[in-house]
Amino acid sequence: MADDQMDASFPHSANSPGEAAPEKKIIVDEDWKARVEREREELRAKKASGPAAPDPNDPPLPPPSLTSLAGVLALEVMSCLGSLPDPASGKVHVRLHRARHLIDTIEMLRRTTQGNVSAEETAALEEILHELRLNYVQVQSRVTPGG
Repeated sequence: MADDQMDASFPHSANSPGEAAPEKKIIVDEDWKARVEREREELRAKKASGPAAPDPNDPPLPPPSLTSLAGVLALEVMSCLGSLPDPASGKVHVRLHRARHLIDTIEMLRRTTQGNVSAEETAALEEILHELRLNYVQVQSRVTPGG
């Protein structure tokens, strides 16, 4: 197609020889540049200040163990037996079915780890189970009719 036959309305048409190309405008958002630079400075300052200080309400914990797991479950059993308030609501509830389930869970842990734990851990699990079962029977006799 010849230059004189090109559609003048087409935005990318070639200019005639000797005719200067229209100047393209580049719009730069100066506010954006300043915001990016400010964020970079904040990040540099944060890195320079070192690691964040540990939260005093998050003390280090002992290494995980079978007895600590059983202890956590035992605390939940005591909450279900009404000995401790529910951590979420602060109210005392008796939930015998849940308490029985948790005691059975601790018993399952004792059985499945038998022969793979120390004598101290075995004794601790048996003591925890004994105490929980006694408490369970006491609470059950108080809250069930004819008990």
